[in-house]
Amino acid sequence: MGLFDFFKNKNKEVKEENTQENVIFNKEAEAEKEETTESQASEENLEELEEVKEELSEIVEETVLEEAEEELEENSENNKEELNANYSDEKTEETAEEISVKENTKETEINNETAEDTEIKEINETPKKGFFARLKEGLGKTRKNILGSVDSVLGAFTKIDEDLFEELEEALIMADLGVQTTMDICDNLRKRVKKENVTDPSKIKDMLCEEISAILTEGCEEGFELKKPTVMLVIGVNGVGKTTTIGKLASVYKKEGKSVILAAADTFRAAAIDQLMVWGRRCGADVIKHEENSDPAAVVFDAANAAKNRKTDVLICDTAGRLHNKKNLMEELKKISKVIEREYPEANKEVFLVLDATTGQNALQQAKLFKEVIDITGIILTKLDGTAKGGIVVAIKSELQIPVRYIGVGEGIDDLQKFNPESFAKALFEAE
Repeated sequence: MGLFDFFKNKNKEVKEENTQENVIFNKEAEAEKEETTESQASEENLEELEEVKEELSEIVEETVLEEAEEELEENSENNKEELNANYSDEKTEETAEEISVKENTKETEINNETAEDTEIKEINETPKKGFFARLKEGLGKTRKNILGSVDSVLGAFTKIDEDLFEELEEALIMADLGVQTTMDICDNLRKRVKKENVTDPSKIKDMLCEEISAILTEGCEEGFELKKPTVMLVIGVNGVGKTTTIGKLASVYKKEGKSVILAAADTFRAAAIDQLMVWGRRCGADVIKHEENSDPAAVVFDAANAAKNRKTDVLICDTAGRLHNKKNLMEELKKISKVIEREYPEANKEVFLVLDATTGQNALQQAKLFKEVIDITGIILTKLDGTAKGGIVVAIKSELQIPVRYIGVGEGIDDLQKFNPESFAKALFEAE
């Protein structure tokens, strides 16, 4: 074979190879085209599917919304019907309640009217208690204490002897008539028994009542009246009821037509100024006051000048509660008295000592010691209705010779009354 044939054959082989490669390449290209076509078709199908899904979802949503709206409309109509039904029921209940309330109100009004009518009838039918009746009622405990012990002593004896008088002395001392007063009473009884030849122990009771009445009425003026103008200094220990007594005194004087000013000179006790302000409003009296813990003498100074300038009938000065053994407080009391003397010399001066009857002999000791420091012109004895120690009135009058001006036989504003010795003695021994 020649060289030409060799190359000729070689070219054929190369062409065949190229032809085969082209065929393979073409096949591969066709395969790729088919794949791309399939992929494009699949993508197009997916897009179509998604579009279909979206359309379906929109349709579903629209139907769901329509159904929901229909349900809501149905529910709202049902709710409206229920609300209307409930409203009508509630309205019916309310009207029923209103009717029952009106009926109950009418019934209560009728009952109240009948109750008020009954009370008014009872008040009109029941006579009001006078001063003597209230005094007698207030002295009930004291009366039982004195007369009960005396009756028990006299009932144990069949004749009058020294043993009877010793037992009687003990009973009277226990009834708070005081030791000296009791001894004086029993000495007078011995003299009268001997002089009148009395042998019956029961007669001793009437004689005892006469002796006590004589002590209470001895040296007492017919009727105590305040002069115009008057400056009244009210003193006493803490807890005896000074501020309350001042309020009641102001009420008494206002009812008598007098003009009254109150001075809040108790600047140390908490709320004492406020308490006096309340009493001033109750009885319609002006109150002169300073700040708490201020100088009491300065308060009295302003009050005295106010009373003088306004031409007030009565100036009542509240003072701090003080014990008789507190020297600084007692000196302050002297200072206040000097201020009154200097600023209002033309006024009548009264110093009233307030004593608590429930303290018995302790009240007598307070009066003795206060008398050493200041000139006491009168005593106000409070709380007689709550104690069996009212016999202290007799002891104070007998031993100190200080007149009892007012007594308290109750908590009411009208239960502070002028002391009448004869009425007191009658009420004490149940004499009518």
